[in-house]
Amino acid sequence: MWRHIASNALTFLVVGIFLFGGVLLWAQNEYSAEGPLDQAICVEVPRGSTMSRVSENLAERGAINSAMMLRLGADYTDKTQSLKAGSYLVPEGASMAEIVDIVTRGGASTCGTEVVYRIGVTRVLAEVREIDPATGRYIERAEFQPGVDAAPALYEEVKQADDTRFRVALAEGVTSWQVIEELKAIDILAGEVDVPAEGSLAPDSYEVSRGTSRAGLVAQMQAAQERILAQAWANRAADLPLDSPEEALILASIVEKETGGAEERPQVASVFINRLNRGMRLQTDPTVIYGITRGQGVLGRGIRQSELRAQTPYNTYVIEGLPPTPIANPGRASIEAVLNPDTTPYIFFVAKTLDPADGHNFAVTLEEHNRNVAAYRRLEAERANQ
Repeated sequence: MWRHIASNALTFLVVGIFLFGGVLLWAQNEYSAEGPLDQAICVEVPRGSTMSRVSENLAERGAINSAMMLRLGADYTDKTQSLKAGSYLVPEGASMAEIVDIVTRGGASTCGTEVVYRIGVTRVLAEVREIDPATGRYIERAEFQPGVDAAPALYEEVKQADDTRFRVALAEGVTSWQVIEELKAIDILAGEVDVPAEGSLAPDSYEVSRGTSRAGLVAQMQAAQERILAQAWANRAADLPLDSPEEALILASIVEKETGGAEERPQVASVFINRLNRGMRLQTDPTVIYGITRGQGVLGRGIRQSELRAQTPYNTYVIEGLPPTPIANPGRASIEAVLNPDTTPYIFFVAKTLDPADGHNFAVTLEEHNRNVAAYRRLEAERANQ
């Protein structure tokens, strides 16, 4: 009897240890995961404040999902008593771990005027923003296209101020050639830089300052992409038809160009994974376009039938498997999607509407796919007749 009781007790102890370990791992992941902020905010930490008050303020302003989780994380990392008074900029997407580091590291105030250079597929856009004292959020004061528009007087003024913060924000799906061309237009940067390998730059937001070298910034983007790819490859699903991180990067760039919807990426990735597993051609338009432009600008027109039949290394209507290189610089979400795709039976997809934000209709059979394509063609015809 006592042996039976002891055996049960040991079983419960082992189960309890595993459950505790699982909860601890979940909490650590939550503490380090990307936060809910979609726009940077300024956080005031008054002298004599506590981590409890700061965490509640952050939760009320939507910077974190759980005040208790932040406090527990700060306790676990021995930073609760290291809070520093000051005004601190909490960037969009900051994790609880990053926020705790910001408010305990101290130093000069990081709030104030900010210039963001947004590098997109068709242009670089400079935004001059200032903190609104009433909300602690940035409000836009001026906007222009460097190299195209004359810089507004406000930009010329804040560019010389010692407390102005500068960032370069690289969008997902931009080609390496486009990045370099747009970096040339940013006048606070210095030096020349060659066009790096396609796909090697991580779309993200990068702090820069007056005189930052373009080559140094590009090297930082490359190092970030290497880290993201290595981590995602190490955590990849089993039995993927991808033989190397480089192949994963190629497929991720295709997913990036096929959908801008974060929630759709694992589904779109599943279509291409299913096609590769079946030995089917990928048949994706963005690869054809890259074969025409080589990433130097946008096509600006529809793809011709002759181009769909052309024998190029990037025409996935003709070639088997993947093209030889990425076709853009994919973001973390697309890389993770191809290495941990949804499990679906889909092998076709087409846009639901003429607005890319509306996503795609997915199909298992060619018959179903043809119906979806016909519905999309009707929408195109209706627009043409308007």
